[in-house]
Amino acid sequence: MAGTRQRATIVTMAAGPSSLFNLPLSAAYDSARWSKAALDVWTGSISSAAAIAAQVDQRLIALVAYAYEASPYYARLYRKLPVTSNLRLRLSDLPPVTKRSLMEEFDEVVTEPALTRRAVEEFMAEPDRLGGALLGRYAVWTSSGTTGKPGYFVHDPDALAVYDALEWQRFRGVRSATDLARQLMAGDRYAMVAATGGHFAGISTVERMRRTMPWLASALRGFSLLQPVERLVSELNEFRPTLLASYPTAAQMLADEQQSGRLALRLREVWTGGETLAKQTRAQLQRAFGCPVRNSYGASEFLPIAWECPYRRLHLNSDWVILEPIDSRGRPVPPGTRSHSVLLTNLANRVQPLIRYDLGDSITMMATPCGCGSRFPVISVEGRTDESLVFPLTGGGTATVVPLALATVMEDDARVHDFQVTQTAPRKLQIRLGGDEHGSAGDVRRALGSYFEALGIGAVSIDIARRAPVRDQVSGKLRRVICQLPHH
Repeated sequence: MAGTRQRATIVTMAAGPSSLFNLPLSAAYDSARWSKAALDVWTGSISSAAAIAAQVDQRLIALVAYAYEASPYYARLYRKLPVTSNLRLRLSDLPPVTKRSLMEEFDEVVTEPALTRRAVEEFMAEPDRLGGALLGRYAVWTSSGTTGKPGYFVHDPDALAVYDALEWQRFRGVRSATDLARQLMAGDRYAMVAATGGHFAGISTVERMRRTMPWLASALRGFSLLQPVERLVSELNEFRPTLLASYPTAAQMLADEQQSGRLALRLREVWTGGETLAKQTRAQLQRAFGCPVRNSYGASEFLPIAWECPYRRLHLNSDWVILEPIDSRGRPVPPGTRSHSVLLTNLANRVQPLIRYDLGDSITMMATPCGCGSRFPVISVEGRTDESLVFPLTGGGTATVVPLALATVMEDDARVHDFQVTQTAPRKLQIRLGGDEHGSAGDVRRALGSYFEALGIGAVSIDIARRAPVRDQVSGKLRRVICQLPHH
């Protein structure tokens, strides 16, 4: 019967994926798997546009055939479609899927019977498993819930090898072991400054690499944005990174510390992602750190969606991920037109298939090629535009709270996901909670109160409004952290 998991191995072979698909995660960095992913990415990098399109067609056909046979959810979804491994597919023939539906039917979506939503939630509930492997094989990442609903995304070892190869080759420019050795010998030290405590894609990837590549551990480290800035500055000064990765708002806060003289880093590059990188923010980072700033675009659903070239344009990794810009009615929009949302198809991951998944981001697919000569499409992204909040400290001075740090406290400690925080005065917040979150007002006050106390901010008045979060009337997106103080 179509959709039964017992046929997964047969269909995998028929559809033509890597024969290494069933190796354990402990072998995720064995030479065969990593070399195959590296070769596939390198081949794509030098291929013609027609060759890339043909490869994408093959990968899409294999993915849909596998999902149809191995996932009961997709078997039901595609039951009226003539899905075979030899079908010439048109994406428009396949119905889109949403985060809500995939999370509600998680156990039926995944292609591994032992991989249940309960197992995922139990895994993520233990902080010491960050960067570890569920069932000894799978990486688990969670989205930050900007749509009001959290998401859990599981990635198999072959997908992780592809993500790593895309990141190392196209973003970092590492094409061989010699290139990597040269960087290590030059003394590169990588610091990621991020919200910690949750299984977010970026920080989880750092910890995964520290676990699986211990020879890199001393030169690779994550730093928590949830701690007082004085402690964060002290830790960074002691670590002495040459590469710094963070959100634009957090990097801007660190640039202020660098310009004040409290932070004293000598960086080769600053990498940003997760939020919109404004031109003035990029300029401030370059002035403060005296080095290039590079941007990227990714998600928990597919980590390295696009990388920035020397022309400061984002190039889509279109040989491994498909993006379909759509309007508010789900219709495709032409190049050069800003989308309402975008449908994502992950061609690398089989354990939790994402086929025409509504990512929720607003993008523009550019009509003209980039001057850098890359054959990969250029996109622009309308990312998060949440704002940092600034509070007076009880001992004098101010503390900057970046939006993703605040969101992490709301999600992980208060257990709310549909919210909107507005700073209306130096020590006053108004918080709107979604209909399903109204009973969490006490948890919100306790979680934020504890967080502000730990930062040395002290008491902050928190008004829980009786109105739901207000979404943008045009985009439908939710700005979750807003500052109404004059300096913004």
